[in-house]
Amino acid sequence: MSILPHSLIVSASLAMAFTVSAQEQSSPTQAGIGPQTNSEQDNNLEHVTVTGSAQPTLVMSPKNAVIDGPFGKDKNLTEIARTLTSISSDMLEQLSIDDLQDVLTLVPNTYSASGFGAPSLPTIRGQLGELFQQGMRRQAGNNGFGIPLSFNSVGQIDVVKGAPSVILGTTQRNGGFVNLNNKTATLSGTDLKLQASAGSWEHYRGQVDVNTAIEEGKSGVRVSAEYIDNNSYYDFTGFQSEDLFVAYKLLPDDKSSWDISFEYYDVDFTDNAGINRPTQNLIDNGFYITGQGVQPNGSQVPGAFALVSPSDEIRIPRSTVLTDPDNINNAQTYVFHSTYERQLNAVHTLTNRSYFQYLDREEIAQNSFVEIIDGAKTAQNRLEINSAWSGDQQTTWGIDLRYNDVLGYSQFTTEADLPIDLLGSIEQRRIPLTETQQARLVELRPGVFVSPGANYDIDGDGNNDFSLSDTTDSTTWQTGLFAEQDSDWTNRFSTTVGLRADHYDVTARDALPPQGQVAAKDSFSKWLYSGSASARFKINNDIVTYATYSYSEATSNSMGGGTVLGADNKINPLNFATENELYELGVKYSPDGSPWYADASVFEQTRSLRNRDGSNTGIIAKGFEAQVFYQGSSLWANLGYSYLDARYDGSASAQDSQQVADAFDNSRPDIIQGTGIGAPNFAGFAPSNQRVQGLPQQTVSISAGYQIWDNWDVSGSAIYSKSYPLDYLATVLIRDQITININTNVALTHQSSLRLEIRNLTDENNWRPVFEGGYFGSTLVFPELPRNVQLTYTYNFKA
Repeated sequence: MSILPHSLIVSASLAMAFTVSAQEQSSPTQAGIGPQTNSEQDNNLEHVTVTGSAQPTLVMSPKNAVIDGPFGKDKNLTEIARTLTSISSDMLEQLSIDDLQDVLTLVPNTYSASGFGAPSLPTIRGQLGELFQQGMRRQAGNNGFGIPLSFNSVGQIDVVKGAPSVILGTTQRNGGFVNLNNKTATLSGTDLKLQASAGSWEHYRGQVDVNTAIEEGKSGVRVSAEYIDNNSYYDFTGFQSEDLFVAYKLLPDDKSSWDISFEYYDVDFTDNAGINRPTQNLIDNGFYITGQGVQPNGSQVPGAFALVSPSDEIRIPRSTVLTDPDNINNAQTYVFHSTYERQLNAVHTLTNRSYFQYLDREEIAQNSFVEIIDGAKTAQNRLEINSAWSGDQQTTWGIDLRYNDVLGYSQFTTEADLPIDLLGSIEQRRIPLTETQQARLVELRPGVFVSPGANYDIDGDGNNDFSLSDTTDSTTWQTGLFAEQDSDWTNRFSTTVGLRADHYDVTARDALPPQGQVAAKDSFSKWLYSGSASARFKINNDIVTYATYSYSEATSNSMGGGTVLGADNKINPLNFATENELYELGVKYSPDGSPWYADASVFEQTRSLRNRDGSNTGIIAKGFEAQVFYQGSSLWANLGYSYLDARYDGSASAQDSQQVADAFDNSRPDIIQGTGIGAPNFAGFAPSNQRVQGLPQQTVSISAGYQIWDNWDVSGSAIYSKSYPLDYLATVLIRDQITININTNVALTHQSSLRLEIRNLTDENNWRPVFEGGYFGSTLVFPELPRNVQLTYTYNFKA
């Protein structure tokens, strides 16, 4: 049942502000010199001159953003020696940013794969990044196979390049991170915002946002509820979600504040694998090679080393994707946050951040893929003390406790996508397990087979008898101690130095041992360390330069942040030995009283990429990125550019198959020169410095908006990505691509408005990789949506 009616919602808009300066003028007589005459008394009237100009209604630049949490308390962009873009609620709405892929509109080097049609993690500098909310790391699923993210609770997004700071602590993914800042409750008046939208392919969304003071100046509450019911352009695909967010603010006294929030999210969505057999002719002209694969044993069920005899090459509808009407994919989660701040004395301020999340997730796909999280519980509490010893010396220090408990079941060992003929019947896509395959798995419930969480030699022949994936029943305690020192040595030169140590205490058990077997179990503990050092130098009042070094030791975990047992039924110590380094030089231009903001940086970042099979591959990324923002009274604009050279750092790599041609024999060389190897063949590549597939080296983004009249504005965005290889051997390229979006908003009354959005205005046939890291680069490719429209009505009442 839906918890909301079908239409209603949101939108954020800031009130008009004015800059006022006042000046008093005095005569000598007013100063007490000599007697006053009548004429002089007239002139003694106080003269006040009011000057100023209306500030832009929308906040479309990060210039004046306040960043609270990741790098200390209430920092502005020039005080942080890292590349950072802050996205306001207005920017989210004006640029139609409603999932983590859309941040490319504003943030250079955030190009991402499709995440099987439902991205749950950001991609930053060519690698999956981490997701935080209110400065606490969220539960985000397994390597991107998480759940979609609702923006119903979000008021501001901060996107940061590189590993999280020592305050945030050791994580699993280190390309960068996104910190979601919640909407907050007001302490004065009442705001009511309703929004309803409808779009192409029966996309419907409604949201109501009520924000009201309970006791003026003392406490307030905010309730935001969202309902989405989307059909789809793609076959057998849909999306339905309900999200309820409640925030409460209290000022207990003049020295403290307390923000509490609760969010419940329920979503049914589709795992969209795109189109298989991505040949160059498919990318360039839309032609698909038909013919069902045959396994070496003669079975036409999709399986390893199957071989296709090409029968024809036919133009395939871009809506025909690798989905199944009988697939199950849903998730439910609830999240609690608390932030309490208190000024202890003139020197010390205390901040206590608490977080709890519970997650259930179930995916049972007809191609034999199973991922079930039967309860993931994550709790964290971080106590921070900000000590302002003087105007020049400030320390942020504290203790961080995190608990994670995951019970989950997984099975992906029998998937096979390349043998499937998408233009055949639905039955040809399905992978019923043979008795032999079932014998290497464990039956979780009738008809649902998953891997055990450990391996066993039942017949005593010295070989393990089961197929492992990510099944786990694990508990992790993480205890972190941190300190970060900010020092202003002169008016121009300042430094920041931070250190952190995290102790991990992990226990992993087999969640589902085979009948008659004693569940395997192992424990592991280790200290992980991180540190950073940066220096900032003000060239003048407008320009700040910086240099940063960061080192961190990270973990490499499985679904739900859990830890799995290896083939030897032990926790692999290498899962707790992932090293990451960042060198970055940058400049930030932020002149006072000017509509401009700009920054640029060069970087070298080494880190590990977690492969689908649980192994790690070293990546070294070098690049340049820059962004410029302008916000005038009626015009705003921004331009972003990124160059990324991401390569394997003398590391081995893996791919589902060496190349797409492996799936075909050579019986039709007029269609394709098949290698006859068969696919999937689980290809491994020798250590190299090969360029990482699935990533464009260059991207350019631009967006702009103009207030034509008081009640009418227009805006748009364009994103360009340069040609890049889809697979490791670069046998298939995704060509240069551009996507253009436009929208216009008309205020019907003071309280209501109507907005029209057109995405992919020029109806480009664009493509994306399906999975981060390129594992499926030779197997799958995702067709982006054609031109589509959305109409949104907003009603805003303020009392």
